[in-house]
Amino acid sequence: MTLRVDPAHVERVARELYIRALKILPPDVKRGFDRLASRETDATARSVLATMKTNIAVAEANDNLLCQDTGIPIYNVTIGRNVLVDGVALTAALRQGCELATREHPLRSSIVHPLTRRNDQTSCGIRVPVIYIAYADDFDGLRIEMIPKGSGSENNTFLRMAIPAEGIDAIKTFVVDCVLDAGGRTCPPTIVGVGVGGTADLCVHLAKIAATRPLESVCADADGAALEAQLSQAVNMLGVGPQGLGGDATAFAVHVELAATHITMNPVAVNMQCHSARRASAVLTEDGVVYGF
Repeated sequence: MTLRVDPAHVERVARELYIRALKILPPDVKRGFDRLASRETDATARSVLATMKTNIAVAEANDNLLCQDTGIPIYNVTIGRNVLVDGVALTAALRQGCELATREHPLRSSIVHPLTRRNDQTSCGIRVPVIYIAYADDFDGLRIEMIPKGSGSENNTFLRMAIPAEGIDAIKTFVVDCVLDAGGRTCPPTIVGVGVGGTADLCVHLAKIAATRPLESVCADADGAALEAQLSQAVNMLGVGPQGLGGDATAFAVHVELAATHITMNPVAVNMQCHSARRASAVLTEDGVVYGF
């Protein structure tokens, strides 16, 4: 059967996803906290991790926000098979849902005009919310993922146009240097997203995809997966620790996403996600909507 997507339904889902993402931390991130705490050797770091876990529990128990930064709203839309959708109406509905969440909840709007700094108190603006649309042939339906990307993590975004002769060592050195440079500004423990290949803009986008991937997921490319493991170990030997106060738990993980690139270049980008690695998703099918992470 063909799913005919109702824009009004998308608007309601977009609103709900923004609120869910800001209030409920995904289960994989909570498990990540448990793993880091179980092997942390520094007493101060163990205390900081415990405080973070308490903050999460209190926020969820009181139906409150995990962090006051409501972030730049990002909607990732995946259109599956047998879906009939008006793309213009879809993007308008996502924007309207984002505005509704901000006005009705209410949420602090963090979005301003880049020159005048005017804030319309809608969490929307020029080209915001950010909307990415992709396609998949492995399911029927429409999937919407909402990510509120906080400025603490987004400000620590880096790009280097490396050259092939520098090899993989240049990638590793760049990632380690970026994590050290970010220090405690990204509210670690972080998820470090690394994009390798493509063009400059695609490379940074890949780093964002990597940073917002679920923990416990692995790069689909075998060489990329091996690089993830090596970088995850290296980053957690730096001693940055939770909130940059020292310790073993600098990052939950390093995630890598790859794209083919030009023979004469090898771009590498880093984008980070803070310890409040928020996201929420919904799948729309003929049978209704299922919310998840």
